[in-house]
Amino acid sequence: MTAEPIPSITLPPIKDPATEGKWLKQALHRWMDQEFIPEPINETIAQRASQIFVRQRLEGENDLGSLVIAIVTEMQAFDFRESFYSEFAIANAMSDLILDSLGIERCCGQG
Repeated sequence: MTAEPIPSITLPPIKDPATEGKWLKQALHRWMDQEFIPEPINETIAQRASQIFVRQRLEGENDLGSLVIAIVTEMQAFDFRESFYSEFAIANAMSDLILDSLGIERCCGQG
C-alpha cells in the first residue's frame, strides 16, 4: 500500500477582500468561542488571522496549504499566553472552515 500525496487545494481568486476577511474573522471567532470558552482574546486572534489571510490572498496566494503555512508563520509572533489556542490550531481551524464553506470533505480517510 503506497501513500498518496494529499492533492493541493487551490481557492478561486479573491473577488471581495472585505467580505472574505469579514466572513473568516466571524467564522473563526465563532469557532474559537464554541470550541472552548469565549474569551476576549479570541476576537483579536480572529482579526489578526483574517488580516494575514486576506493580505496573502491579495498578494496572489490561492493555495490553501501555503495559506495555512503563512498563518502559522506570521501568527508565531502573536502572544498566545492568554489563549487556549496556538498558531497551529488557528491555521488548521481556518483551513477547515474554508474547506467546509467550499463543500470539500476534509477527512483524510478513503472509503
